[in-house]
Amino acid sequence: MGKSSLLVPVAVATLRKRWTGFAGSFVALTLGVALIAASGLLVSTSAGLENNDPTAPSLKKLLTFMAGMSGFVSLFVVASTFAFAVAGRRRETALLRAVGATPRQIRLLVIGESVAVSLVAAVAGSLLGPVLAPLFARWLVARGAAPEGFTVEFSAGPLLIASAVEVGVAVLGAYAAARRAGRVRPVEALNAAAVDGRVMTAGRWVWAVAYLALFGTVVALFATMPPGIQQDPQLRDPQNLPVWALLIDVMAIMGLALFAPVLVPPLVRLLTLPVPLAAGAVGMLARQNALAAVRRTVSTATPVFLVIGLTGTVVGSTLAFGEARAQQSRAALSAQYVVEPEDGSRLSAAAVRHLRDLPDGRTTTVRPTLVSDLGGGMTGGTVAATAIDGDAAAAWKLKTEAGSLDALKGASVAVSSDLAASHDWRVGDRLDAALADGTPLTVKVVALVETPLSLSEVLLPYASVAAHLTGDKQPTAAFVSTGSGAAPALAAADGAKVTPAAEWGSGDDDPRARSDWITMIAILGPALLYALIAIINTMMMSTGDRLRDFATLRLTGGNDRQVLSMVGVEAVLTAATATVLAVLVTTGTQAASLMLINRRVLDAGSALSLSLPWTAIGASALAALALALVSSVLPARLALRARALDLAGVRQ
Repeated sequence: MGKSSLLVPVAVATLRKRWTGFAGSFVALTLGVALIAASGLLVSTSAGLENNDPTAPSLKKLLTFMAGMSGFVSLFVVASTFAFAVAGRRRETALLRAVGATPRQIRLLVIGESVAVSLVAAVAGSLLGPVLAPLFARWLVARGAAPEGFTVEFSAGPLLIASAVEVGVAVLGAYAAARRAGRVRPVEALNAAAVDGRVMTAGRWVWAVAYLALFGTVVALFATMPPGIQQDPQLRDPQNLPVWALLIDVMAIMGLALFAPVLVPPLVRLLTLPVPLAAGAVGMLARQNALAAVRRTVSTATPVFLVIGLTGTVVGSTLAFGEARAQQSRAALSAQYVVEPEDGSRLSAAAVRHLRDLPDGRTTTVRPTLVSDLGGGMTGGTVAATAIDGDAAAAWKLKTEAGSLDALKGASVAVSSDLAASHDWRVGDRLDAALADGTPLTVKVVALVETPLSLSEVLLPYASVAAHLTGDKQPTAAFVSTGSGAAPALAAADGAKVTPAAEWGSGDDDPRARSDWITMIAILGPALLYALIAIINTMMMSTGDRLRDFATLRLTGGNDRQVLSMVGVEAVLTAATATVLAVLVTTGTQAASLMLINRRVLDAGSALSLSLPWTAIGASALAALALALVSSVLPARLALRARALDLAGVRQ
């Protein structure tokens, strides 16, 4: 105990000397706790709430996936930041070992410092989380993704969970680095340069391989849909496939990030092949620094990789699923026009009357509704349904496995073939159900069909549910065929938008496309903002730990411009390496998403081809590069105002 207590002054001195590293760890964990706490508050408040807008995403699912994405990014960054902060103290650790400190004492010192910083950061994050949650709630309401009046109710549970999880991850990250620090040889205190040895530990190998193996396994399971998965409505429902694909892609991103210590050195060598041919030492120094300090390079590249990789993956997946849905929906149409409201989510009664009165016209309207406990096999569960008013065959040419849509009249129901297979339903079966207002109804299965993503898997005749619809009972869309060509003019006069069947689903003004982008921004936005802040934080930590290197360069004849040039080139090299890794992971995740789309959504012969969202990748790469340059060069410039001997720690 006595020997360990002697390290307390050392801990205090370390905190004062390496305040930038501890400040960086504090910022990472504070924002991480705030992000998870805010997400948790939103999820807990949204229980039992749903948006009345049928084109909006499910609020509960959206917030749950947003919380998952935010948690993934923040935990990954926090663990990496704390491990990086400990790893940057190798020379000090070696000095302690040289004066007699044991590995156990080193571990206790490091873990004690990490716990102290983590607890203070957890308190700060818990105070910030309830401030962020209402801001995001208002953003959701403004964009129609949450019902009017949606507010956040304070609860201590999410704050305690966020704090416990983030502190635990931070301490585990620091502990893993502390174990390596405890094995530092005392002779390393004499080394002026930091050269990393084995960075890819056995544990990192195991986790990296496990995540990539899990990624491949889950993709295969979702592509083949074995009976076990088909029994779960959340896993089987193709409407949920985009968000499941996003979570699957996160596994690939995490796996490749864990493999970074193996991939970064060869990428650095590849990207700096022209450096030996160039005049001057700046490029060579930047190259050798990146190769010698692999752990630092990986830690600073990780948030850049997350920003670009997440952007490319989420945007690419959103575009691919949007195109697949539009292509599938157009192929399923038999109507000539699709009429939708110009503003809002419902067609006016006047517009519907005009459409019904068209000469030689056939109009079929749809209204969204909910059905509970369908067939007893969904006890306690609620599924989306579409109430059809008119001739279903006049609107869609749906592939029918059994029965006929012509029989969809009275107390009847048509369901998707996949839904029927998962519950062993047959044509002629009678299913008990509860309608939107709770009214019980027994319906007869009259058809098993293949439904596109633009339709629910449960189709009901409007007449049987009209008296039991909740909210606005006006239709959300009408499918019209007419020989007179009058549909566009008549509908436009009543504030409706008419789209030819061949063009339906194209363009960003499509309600389904808007819903996709709202969902994408909600899921990706908070995590991406956190990762952008992490770029600044990690780069500033890295620069603050290199003051001795800067002093050495100046004492050996280098000037300030050369030092700053070296720092800038290293930032560019780090961003370029992270961009290459992000393109690799985006290619893999996009290929996986396309495999799911082509197997689960599109028919054979209409498969989508691989295409990366280069605009999104380029924009995120430029933003990350700009932040990396500013957050590394500016602190270095401020540090260089001191004398070289002071930076080196030499007193006169």
